[in-house]
Amino acid sequence: MVVDRLSDGKRIAQLLASELTGHEETFSILSIVDSDPDVEPTEDGALAYAVAAGDERVAEVYVQPDRARIEFISHPDVTAEAADEAGLRVRPKAVRPPRTLVFVEDGAQVKWTLPAFRELVAALESDADE
Repeated sequence: MVVDRLSDGKRIAQLLASELTGHEETFSILSIVDSDPDVEPTEDGALAYAVAAGDERVAEVYVQPDRARIEFISHPDVTAEAADEAGLRVRPKAVRPPRTLVFVEDGAQVKWTLPAFRELVAALESDADE
């Protein structure tokens, strides 16, 4: 039996964009912005696109040859917890303001990122209600 694993960072990022823009009503406040369809993966990660809520960038997606990396700009604490609980590799990025890095190393893991985006949307909606 042959097991196909999708570990192409650019393709993983494309799958994530499809999930965020087309499959869940929950993500209707999110949009893909500053997309670079010709992006070439680099070892350090090349910016493929950003995720915005209104005019605010809330996450950025970078592509590496063998994975994609999401940098959550908004609400890094809740997104880190949700991504960790989903079984993804997560680490903080020591910048001001802090960010959370989430590594997506397989196409199947794209679905694992959705709880982090759901928590992000909930936190953003809570901010709007205040």
